[in-house]
Amino acid sequence: MARVVIGLSGGVDSSVAAYILKQQGHEVIGLFMINWHDTTGTLEGDCPWHDDRVFAELVARKLDIPLHVTDLSEEYRKRVVDYMFAEYERGHTPNPDVLCNREIKFDVFMREAMKLGADYVATGHYCRREVTTDKDGHPVYKLLAGSDPNKDQSYFLCQLSQEQLGKALFPVGDLLKPEVRRIATEQGLATAKRKDSQGICFVGKVDLPVFLQQKLAAKQGNIHEILPSWPKFARRDAFKVAEGATPTDEQLAGLAEPWHFTVRDGKKIGTHNGAHFYTIGQRKGLGIGGRKESLFILATDVHENVIYVGEGDAHPGLWRPALFIPREEIHWVNPTRKMEAGESRRFEVRIRYRQPLQGATLYIREKGAYILFDEPQRGITAGQFAAWYDHDELIGSGTIAE
Repeated sequence: MARVVIGLSGGVDSSVAAYILKQQGHEVIGLFMINWHDTTGTLEGDCPWHDDRVFAELVARKLDIPLHVTDLSEEYRKRVVDYMFAEYERGHTPNPDVLCNREIKFDVFMREAMKLGADYVATGHYCRREVTTDKDGHPVYKLLAGSDPNKDQSYFLCQLSQEQLGKALFPVGDLLKPEVRRIATEQGLATAKRKDSQGICFVGKVDLPVFLQQKLAAKQGNIHEILPSWPKFARRDAFKVAEGATPTDEQLAGLAEPWHFTVRDGKKIGTHNGAHFYTIGQRKGLGIGGRKESLFILATDVHENVIYVGEGDAHPGLWRPALFIPREEIHWVNPTRKMEAGESRRFEVRIRYRQPLQGATLYIREKGAYILFDEPQRGITAGQFAAWYDHDELIGSGTIAE
């Protein structure tokens, strides 16, 4: 059996993962990460990791496994939080959980685990790993969706490399969440009834504008409303692809182009405290009432400090049929499935966690990848990750461009 270091987070999933590993006969070592000390903008508790550590210690004692503690807060700040601030400043909406897994849990943390002599590193993620071989007999590690459709977390791991997957184990990936709770209860684990963590990875639930104001100054700007009758909405029809036809590069670029507005395109209806605090598709926090339907953010302009809104979920400015990923941002989780420029293939795609998979075609071109959806998608946002699947295997991913 192997020596497995598990990231014990103080939650029920990693607790049960540790129990399963021990039942399988592995030598199990717990490792608790401290990743964030600052509580600015957090909505719960003075220092959430203190409670997490207590629960991790209780579980380790119950399972009779050693528990080590490592402080990775400096690396977390540099690799995840500073990136977050920089992306919001650019007017993008980053996904810190995806970055946290790529940069911290399966990189810095993995290195710490290797110092403890680990053969593998385990986490409580709801996903699965399968090992096959390529044509030369080399191992290929596939990332598969978790068996629980309500808890599948493969999307959060969409940036992992073969090297990272080769050392990773996901003991609860085959289980449903109620089963995990049941095992924890049966084994008397302190985390059995503990709520799942929410919010930003390791930071917790935050008031985002307050959190971002640590680095990004509040700055009053104007809110402009764009009406559904804006003439350029109709112009996208010119790029439509006939059924069964292969789109040209011009059509793909036209369909993937984000909506761009100027203050002349809409009427000022209010003010805000900083365009970089808002994201496409958001409807809360605008402070404008008296409408038949909610107002949604259609676009933000951080250079002019203007945000553009539209009324109602059906507003054409909320929807786009395609997106673009620059070539340098394309990542193949399974390198044997890598596509070359000029190729296209059908996949199922999601552009955010928990979004149902959407039918789409991936087109690889010299400058990057276009994803053309079967149905227009709501709230496609620069800085987020698009991940493409073949049935339950996550094949690749990339950062959505402006």
